[in-house]
Amino acid sequence: MKVETILQSKGNRVVTVAPHASIRIVIGRMILERVGAVVVSRDGQTAAGILSERDIVRGLAARGAAVFDLRAEDLMTAGMTTCTGRDSVQEVMVKMTNTRMRHLLVVESGRLCGIVSIGDVVKNRLQEVELEANVLRDAYLATH
Repeated sequence: MKVETILQSKGNRVVTVAPHASIRIVIGRMILERVGAVVVSRDGQTAAGILSERDIVRGLAARGAAVFDLRAEDLMTAGMTTCTGRDSVQEVMVKMTNTRMRHLLVVESGRLCGIVSIGDVVKNRLQEVELEANVLRDAYLATH
């Protein structure tokens, strides 16, 4: 299965924030949108970085309440791992494991066109395993 299949199911909407957005605003946006990460973008189409709940917690541990005075670009991860819609779910799992990233940006021709999380990948894999089990069960029942 390909990443584009996941995006067809979940949609390709990506929540973005401006690099200068305050951490307070970012947290509010994450809560409102019910997401665990936002893409930091100057134009909404290209990514400057990604900012996750984990990044905010690390900032809080390092700086205490002063973290709320920072901007998105101060805490974001700039060296993001990306994938394309043509990448297989297996390839994405390997990238996530090797880079220890829970979110991968889906980029086509330099343009942001989606995001996949570890949750999306696990959900997809569980659906595949369930389908395989059903096919095997049906094949077994058909022969007996």
